[in-house]
Amino acid sequence: MSVQARIDALMDLVKSRSPHEPEFHQAVHEVAGSVAHLVEDNPAYADARILERLVEPDRVVIFRVTWMRDDESIAINRGYRVQFNGAIGPYKGGLRFHPSVTLSVLKFLGFEQIFKNSLTGLPMGGGKGGSDFNPKGRSDAEVMRFCQSFMIELHRHIGPDTDVPAGDIGVGAREVGYLFGQYRRLANAWTGTMTGKGIAFGGSRIRTEATGYGSVYFAQNMLHHISEELAGKTCTVSGSGNVALYTIEKALAFGAKVVTASDSGGFIHDPEGFDAEKLAYLKNLKEVERGRISEYAKKFKGATFTKDQRPWSVPCDVAFPSATQNEIGLEDAKGLAKNGCRLVCEGANMPSTAEAIDVFHDGGILFAPGKAANAGGVTVSGLEMMQNAGFMSWTHDAVEQRLAEIMRDIHATCVQHGQEEKRVNYLKGANVGAFLRVAEAMLAQGAV
Repeated sequence: MSVQARIDALMDLVKSRSPHEPEFHQAVHEVAGSVAHLVEDNPAYADARILERLVEPDRVVIFRVTWMRDDESIAINRGYRVQFNGAIGPYKGGLRFHPSVTLSVLKFLGFEQIFKNSLTGLPMGGGKGGSDFNPKGRSDAEVMRFCQSFMIELHRHIGPDTDVPAGDIGVGAREVGYLFGQYRRLANAWTGTMTGKGIAFGGSRIRTEATGYGSVYFAQNMLHHISEELAGKTCTVSGSGNVALYTIEKALAFGAKVVTASDSGGFIHDPEGFDAEKLAYLKNLKEVERGRISEYAKKFKGATFTKDQRPWSVPCDVAFPSATQNEIGLEDAKGLAKNGCRLVCEGANMPSTAEAIDVFHDGGILFAPGKAANAGGVTVSGLEMMQNAGFMSWTHDAVEQRLAEIMRDIHATCVQHGQEEKRVNYLKGANVGAFLRVAEAMLAQGAV
């Protein structure tokens, strides 16, 4: 069978078994395009049907979440947990609470998580979960009741050696606290079954900052590889959640100039760039006041707000898409290329469409896929698991040093497997390096 025929056969299988799941199809096609040749070159992979097994989750749990609003009316949401592949360790991946959550989105995220976790070198399998519940605008009491009801079902499927969830979009410190408290009550045990916990009850330092910090470390490694520095580069960042805020913070620490941020209402452009005062204002606006980013442009002279647009029309050297999936489409990518962007480093999960990635590769733009570049979050989650298992708490510097080391190692893996004649294909390198570890584990464990 030719490589293309194998890809086509795999996609036919996925689409027939999982119709109407475009995000999942997109994620599978991206990986298959990088690794199908490995299956052709290794008959053991083909005979064991490694690819066909990888695209089928170990299990999917779907459940009803019934909870009471403050006005005592009953609300009903749907909960999910996708335990995708546990060949190299307990399932590991976040919980997302957002109206856009569907099985397709969670399967795409869980599938990506397999490879992201593999790249870290830590013993973590891939999983993801969540609900179509929206915590925005809900009282603390409503969020607590929802989280407790959600955990009543989820707790029977998770554990420190089975599945260790974390936070994601819509699941921050408040939600993790409520979820963990209910798990502890139901299990009658304190275990490291969730990560992203507060420092007071087993959390790791810099977990909040980790995804953004890791993304910047990865970009710096990419630039070092071509004998350049992030210092002095103009950067655009999308989003204004944890990933975006701490991407901005670490980029500033490296001497870069960051000129944009965004939320669902539009984006701000500050030609002078953020500084410590402006970043502190933005953090308070988004994390404490939960305000809209348009208020930044009213506060700081020279900054502008563009409604209902993303920041990819702003000229830059480096772009950090850090908001959500498929936020950079074909025209956005063309705009980045036209305006001189030289590096795109994904802080979000799959924020670039397949067409956009083609534009980056064809235009010679260095492209860091999310499964490599945003692995900092799950890396520190893995380090939190290690601290919990040993009843230890590491210092800020110790955790950040390990994060920097692991992001450097992930970059080295991408270079090793993605080196081409004139450049490094980081997408191919990440997929191949991650796939080989999982495939070898699956092969060694037999037909399970």
